[in-house]
Amino acid sequence: MKTVLITGTSSGIGRAAVLKFNNEGWNVIATMRAPEKETALNQLDNVLVVALDVQKSASIANAIVAGIDKYGKIDAVVNNAGAAIFGVFEQATEDQVNKIFDTNVFGPMRVLRAILPYFRTQRSGTIINITSQGGRVTFPTCSIYHATKFSLEGLTEAISYELIPFGIRTKIVEPGSTVTKFVGGAVVTGGEIPEYEQFVNIGLGNWAKYDTMASQPEEIAETIFTAATDETDQLRYQAGQDTELYLGKMQDGNDQAYVDYMRERFIPEYLNTKK
Repeated sequence: MKTVLITGTSSGIGRAAVLKFNNEGWNVIATMRAPEKETALNQLDNVLVVALDVQKSASIANAIVAGIDKYGKIDAVVNNAGAAIFGVFEQATEDQVNKIFDTNVFGPMRVLRAILPYFRTQRSGTIINITSQGGRVTFPTCSIYHATKFSLEGLTEAISYELIPFGIRTKIVEPGSTVTKFVGGAVVTGGEIPEYEQFVNIGLGNWAKYDTMASQPEEIAETIFTAATDETDQLRYQAGQDTELYLGKMQDGNDQAYVDYMRERFIPEYLNTKK
């Protein structure tokens, strides 16, 4: 039996991924910040629920050791834990920016630093970083979030070259909108600059209006499982109808055509206005 370690499994995509891998016969190290609150996953055969906070290196190392002690090895790691932030860049506090980067960028980096020595020694392993359609395309009022996901995309693509000599496969899964608690738990940048209020309301309002293609977390979990098991060197995996729509628009036309499309779709009230 193969073994996968997944971060951020208390809900949403991470939880669905645990169930998918478990149903397919894998051992699963299901990690979360507060495993003492879990009442269902820890009842499953071949699922080990352990504490892991991506902001704490010691907890990551402890989870990896616990997983290896339990199952003998780790074959794949899914960096799923993440957080959202909405609002315009200028209104984001330094603390908000630091916290979201610590979770979405430095967190996966800590997991990678902890698992890579093991994978190099093993001469095999699969890393799957869950980024977002927001790691390839951008929406108004999501600038800080995009900065984190573009960073994770770039890091993952770059290390995919570095890890080839060790037989380590590196994958990126790019979900679109998903029916989870992710958006509801998002941080919103402050409102201390009233000139932005109308823009934020328009941008978020239009985003919500078009958010009609949200995937179920189980659909994203299917893509994650494919990335873990297809035994190819494919780097990116798109997940969700809206991801296919927006990335398709970006890839089909020239860069400016794509930017114009997104402006007209999400902030048409601000186009062709004299300053």
